[in-house]
This record gives sequence, C-alpha cells and structure tokens, in this order.
Amino acid sequence: MTTWTAPVVDRQHKAKAGDERTMLESLLDYHRATLLTKCAGLTAGQLKQHATDPSSMSLLGLIRHLTEVERGWFRRGAAHEDLDMFYCSEANPDGDFDDVGDADAEADYANHLAELDKVRAVAAGLSLNQTFTRNDTTFNVRWVYLHLIEEYARHNGHADLLRERIDGVTGE
Repeated sequence: MTTWTAPVVDRQHKAKAGDERTMLESLLDYHRATLLTKCAGLTAGQLKQHATDPSSMSLLGLIRHLTEVERGWFRRGAAHEDLDMFYCSEANPDGDFDDVGDADAEADYANHLAELDKVRAVAAGLSLNQTFTRNDTTFNVRWVYLHLIEEYARHNGHADLLRERIDGVTGE
C-alpha cells in the first residue's frame, strides 16, 4: 500500500501589472498555491498534526477551512447558490478544524481543488461591482476577492509555523 502525500504545486508568481481583475485573481491564486506549497510532500498524518495544545489548527484543517471560506463567499454568497457547507454546521461550526482526526486527507485535498475550480468558474461570470447581502450587510465581489486574499495571507502565516513544526521546512 502506498502512503498518499500532498503533491508538489507549481506556484506561479503573481502578475506585476494588469487590470484590476487580473491583479486580484493573480494574487488570490498565488496565495491559494502558497498554502498547498506548504503542504507539499507531507503525509496525511503530518497534515493532521495540530499546532500545539489546545489549538485544533492543522494544515489539513486550514485546507478544509479555506474550502469552506471559498465556497461560502463566492458560491453561496456572491453567486447565491443554495449549497450546504462541507465540514461545518450550526451544531459544529469548527468542524473544518476539529474533525480532522478521522478525515480522509487525500479526499479533502481533492475536494479543495475541485471547489477552487468551481469558484473560479463562478467568479469569472461575476462583475466586481456585483453586490449581495449576507447577515444584513451588503458586500461586492471586489470585497470578496480582497477578503479572500487577506484570509489566505493570514492562514499562510499559520501554515509556515505548522510546516516548520512538522519537519523543520521553512522559507518561501
């Protein structure tokens, strides 16, 4: 039996010039790839390792969390798709992080990639100025891109520390 490991990612450098949408998509894709780069070469067990007690944060938890965030803001929010969440629920709002012990890391990784493909397809058809309301607050698609860039940037910092703790790998 072969042990699954997270694949190596071809992370493209972000665009240095372009229109607003090109720049937003490029930077978000760069941050998406950065998270997966931090996971590359690790086994399912390593991806499930928690940062430190009592935290439930792990690299697999980050993948699951960002899958929920992408789905929630782009597909459920901006595109108004009637979709359930994958890992979280009202009864377990932190299921993305808390339930990694029994999770199938390979399946969750593949789910993340599939969700990104769906998000990209949906986002391509949305104007940056298109608005939607969530919890009595109006957002536009431009804000969603900026929020996701911020979300990935913050969590990529966590991923740096998690990866270093797992096997000492540091750097870009």
